[in-house]
Amino acid sequence: MTEYPQLLHTVLDTTDVRELAEFYRQLLGLQYRPGDEPPTEDQVDDADWLVLTDAHGLRKLAFQHVDHLQRTTWSAPDVPMQIHLDLTVPDRETLAGKHSRALVLGAELLFDRTDDRDASSAATRYRHHPDA
Repeated sequence: MTEYPQLLHTVLDTTDVRELAEFYRQLLGLQYRPGDEPPTEDQVDDADWLVLTDAHGLRKLAFQHVDHLQRTTWSAPDVPMQIHLDLTVPDRETLAGKHSRALVLGAELLFDRTDDRDASSAATRYRHHPDA
C-alpha cells in the first residue's frame, strides 16, 4: 500500500450524464463500468452518476448530474473553465483524424494552433456542452 492517496478518476458535472459519458466513451475508446451501460429501449435512463473505464477496468472518468451548469465563456473571463482535460496523440496525422472525430461527436472548436510548427505548444481546444 502506498502512503499517498491515489487518484481514482476525474469527475465531470453535467446536466446530461449519459450524453457526456457517451461523448467521451466514443472519443477516447473507453467503456462503461459494469452496470453503467445504457439501458435497453424499454427502460428509462435515469442515471445520475456514470463511470468510464479503460480496457483493463481502471476508472478514468465519471459523470455526475447537476440541475444547472452555466456554459463557460472561455476565453472571455465571464464564466471561466472549471476544468479541462489535456489529451495527446502521437503525431499530426493522428491529430487530424481525432480532430474530425471530435467534431463529428459534437465537440465545438474553440482554439486551434495545429499549424504551429512547435509541437510542444501545438494545441487545440474543444468543448462539449449537452445544453448547447
